[in-house]
Amino acid sequence: MGRLPYGAEVDDPEIEMRALVGCLFLVACSAGADKSSTPEGGSGSGADDTAASSETDRPDDGADTGGDSADTADSGDTADTDATEDTGTDQTWPLEGAGTLTGSCGDILTPAILADPTPLLLQTELDLGAEGFDPDTLSEGGTEIWTDGNLGGSSAESEVVAYEVLYRCEAATLLKTEGEIVYRDPGGKKTDFLVELDGTRVGVSVTRAVGWPREDPYTTEQATDLLADKLGDIPLSSANVAEEDAWSRQILSVIAYEPGHATSIESAWDLLTPEVRGDTILFVTATLGEDDALY
Repeated sequence: MGRLPYGAEVDDPEIEMRALVGCLFLVACSAGADKSSTPEGGSGSGADDTAASSETDRPDDGADTGGDSADTADSGDTADTDATEDTGTDQTWPLEGAGTLTGSCGDILTPAILADPTPLLLQTELDLGAEGFDPDTLSEGGTEIWTDGNLGGSSAESEVVAYEVLYRCEAATLLKTEGEIVYRDPGGKKTDFLVELDGTRVGVSVTRAVGWPREDPYTTEQATDLLADKLGDIPLSSANVAEEDAWSRQILSVIAYEPGHATSIESAWDLLTPEVRGDTILFVTATLGEDDALY
C-alpha cells in the first residue's frame, strides 16, 4: 500500500485502527523513557525512599506488642507459680527460726484433720544449740507472747517455744495471748493462747515434762499423772471460753526436758482411755542444747 499524501482523508477503517495503535505505542514509549531518565534524588527516588521509610519507620508497636504479649504470657505463668506457692505445695518445712526443728513438721494439721475429733499425737525435737533461747530470733507471734507475758508462773519461755513450733511446723497465726482471751468466768479454767490453723481456731495449752532433779529419769507414771491433769482441764477451758473467742478443739503442747522424757509422755498417752484423751491433739517437743531457761 503506497504512502498517502499529508492531510488526505482515509475511509478505510483498518488503516485508521493501525494509525491509532501506532500513536498509542509512541506515547507509551515516551512515558517510559521519561520515567527511566529521572535523575537520582528526583521524584522517583523520593517515592522509593518513602516506601523504604515506611518500612523502616513503621511503628515498632506491632513487634513490641508481640514481645509484650509473650511477656504477658510469662507473667501469667509466674502468677500460676505464685498461686501454687500460696497453697503451700512448694513450701519448705519447717519455717525459719531458732534452733534445729525436726519430727512431725510440715502442715500436717489440715482442715480435714482438725475437723476430725479423733485424738492425735505429733512428735518434734528442737535443738537450741549453744545459743539457747533468744527472744531476738522469735516470729511476730512469738514476740507478742513474750512481750505480753502470761497470767502467772515462770512458763513464758516454754509457751513461746510451743508457739514457735506450731508456727514453724503448721504456719500457725497467733490470734490472742493468754490475757486477751475472753472467758465466761474469769476465775475458771483458761488456756494459754489462741491460734488459727488453715482457717480453724485452735486453743493451745502448754505444759512441761520435767522432774527434779532435772536429770533424773522421767517415768511413765509421772507422765501419766501430768497428762491426766492437763487433759482434764481442756474440756473445762473449752466450756468456759466466750463465744467470740470459741475454738473448735485444743492442742496440748508438752515441752519435754529431753528425748527420754518425751518417750515417757508418748507411752503414757497410749495408756490413757479415749474419755481422757477426748479430741485433744498432743504435740510433744523434746528440747536439746542450752534449754535450761525453758524449765
